[in-house]
Amino acid sequence: MVSLRTTAFATISIRTHKTEPQSHGKVGNFKPKRTYPSLETRSSDQKSLAIARILVVMEPRQGASSPSTLMLTSGASGRISALFSLHALKSLLLLIRAVVLLLLMPFRGRKRVVLVSANAAERSKDERSESSGGSNRKVGPVVRVPATALPWRRAASSLVEQEVAARRALAKKRVVQDGDETVVRDYSIFTTARGDALFTQSWRPVNGENRFLFAFCASGRYSNFAKKLNANGFNVYGMDWIGHGGSDGLHAYVNSLDDAVFDLKSFIGRVLVENPGLPCFCFGHSTGASIILKAALDPKVEACISGIVLTSPAVGVQPSHSIYTILAPIVSLLLPRYQVGAANKKGSVVSRDPEELVAKYSDPLVYTGSIRVRTGYEILRIAAYLQQNLKQVRVPFLLLHGTADRLTDPDASLKLYEQASATDKTIRLLEGHLHDLLFEPEPEREAIMKEIIEWLNCRVER
Repeated sequence: MVSLRTTAFATISIRTHKTEPQSHGKVGNFKPKRTYPSLETRSSDQKSLAIARILVVMEPRQGASSPSTLMLTSGASGRISALFSLHALKSLLLLIRAVVLLLLMPFRGRKRVVLVSANAAERSKDERSESSGGSNRKVGPVVRVPATALPWRRAASSLVEQEVAARRALAKKRVVQDGDETVVRDYSIFTTARGDALFTQSWRPVNGENRFLFAFCASGRYSNFAKKLNANGFNVYGMDWIGHGGSDGLHAYVNSLDDAVFDLKSFIGRVLVENPGLPCFCFGHSTGASIILKAALDPKVEACISGIVLTSPAVGVQPSHSIYTILAPIVSLLLPRYQVGAANKKGSVVSRDPEELVAKYSDPLVYTGSIRVRTGYEILRIAAYLQQNLKQVRVPFLLLHGTADRLTDPDASLKLYEQASATDKTIRLLEGHLHDLLFEPEPEREAIMKEIIEWLNCRVER
């Protein structure tokens, strides 16, 4: 147990285990705060003050039963409770009722239409003439109409394709126009086993020896951090998972997070093949951290990576009422892409830096809309799986979580730290910090990046 030490940012405790497993107790008397500080503004900068006033959470009106807030997060896990709010539940039940009534409507009297190919129709005609009145009448093969052939499906598919093309073009443009001469930045398209095209990036230092590997589960917003890793001898790779950034799929829609886990495993394998003999570390934030964790439970992945870094992991997401655990899989099957507007009223500020908030919520590659039902259910599902398998985590890890984070639970991170079987594990609970740790104000942001790099360097120099 290392005692508290003064740094550029406040932490409440740190505990690091190495070489020998042992039982673990609580880290200090940690109790995560459920309030968050107001955004900082500079009196000398009126523009920042105006931005902060726009982005801060609105105060509740007098007499209101609950505060009305603005959605200021793209982290889906922070909106799970709102996803199953009473208002959203009533709306979904009305929609479900309408769907059930539609399915139960009688369709008697309607003629059945069989679609056949031209050749099959001719053959069927000849066969009927040869065996008129026979009981063994042959019918030509039925031609199935693909879903995309339906007009409304074609229109929806076309809109998604246009959206993906626009996001990918912007992601490529940012790589090409980076302009930093100290690194070599490139992009590529990684095709999954399902045929989906995922947008990936790489950052390599121009000068110096490339000694290590570092892989992101998300790439676009972490370019500055990637370049700091380059300065310390790391080749950095990033992958936008399905439905995010420049990758295929409806924006922020995830049919199954198991697909994202499988894609990450394949991506890590490709990176290792391209860089034989180099130790590899992985990084994930929020839901991306959950994807990293589940991938690391695979013994094959565990054997080929040297450690993982997790910030604000979504490992303890729970609905506001147990009944929603039963309803979630049903609603996600009936209305998987449905966006729950009520979620926008339950969001939280993710950073204390007003400029970073503006940059995030004005970025077309960052999804800030209402959560999609299937995506929310998948986050609940992967969190439940991890809760049941925390003891199986054996890979070395560094875990960072802000005590003022209202999107993911610091208590769940503490539970992960205590129950994981890893003999080399470190947790940092950062007092007063919010969800997006690498986008907090300076000097905290710089200190957090430095802490991560120091942890990595200690493990590659052994």
